[in-house]
Amino acid sequence: MDLATLVGIIGAFGIVVTAIFLGGSFGQFVDVPSMLIVIGGGLLATLIRFQLSDIGSAFGTGIKVALAGKSASPRDLISEITNLGEIVRKSGPLGLENVDVSDPVLAKGVQYIADGYELEFIKESMERERDLQLTRLSEGKRVFKALGDSAPAFGMIGTLVGLVQMLANMDDPAAIGPSMAVALLTTLYGALISNIICLPLVEKLDAKFDVDEVNQTLIIDGVLQIRESKSPALIKEMLIAYLPDKARAEMADAA
Repeated sequence: MDLATLVGIIGAFGIVVTAIFLGGSFGQFVDVPSMLIVIGGGLLATLIRFQLSDIGSAFGTGIKVALAGKSASPRDLISEITNLGEIVRKSGPLGLENVDVSDPVLAKGVQYIADGYELEFIKESMERERDLQLTRLSEGKRVFKALGDSAPAFGMIGTLVGLVQMLANMDDPAAIGPSMAVALLTTLYGALISNIICLPLVEKLDAKFDVDEVNQTLIIDGVLQIRESKSPALIKEMLIAYLPDKARAEMADAA
């Protein structure tokens, strides 16, 4: 589990709530009409841009990525794939039957090899799964980006609504306060939702996209090389190309 996300979200809201308590009553910052405008309006505006199923899937993907632990590093994957190649060279594909594999994508590729599937089938199947995973991440990023844009926009809409209500009731002092609350709190809610939840999740999904694209492509290449019974040294040499220059030199020296 990625504690940084939980600590960041809880900490950010905690700081805001603490500042509210230090400056006055928390109840002053709770306004149902403002919540309806920002949360309801933002969600419905996002729904206009996407299919309902896409939004549900995007929220699931976003939560999963936000709470997921750190992905395996390319360097660790290369070492693991090289070891798997060594097993195949010594014991053949059946030697992979009882091997524990850390990455689920790599585990599926290893199972394909152990089951004796053809090279072309393995390549097409794993590339299709990689592309579908990247599509889900990209779609999730688009949904959270849309919601992050909509929340502040509806905050501004709520501000205008509150100002209109306030100006229309200038002769009634009792109505000015609630109208001003709607005007100001919608802007606050929109800023909080956008900057603490939506936009950080967009960055998380973007980073996850880049990591998965490299890792899964590396895994596919490694699995195909193992399926072709290439030597572990050749497999490692080919996969090192996925590393930055400094990491390549360090891995070459370690060998």
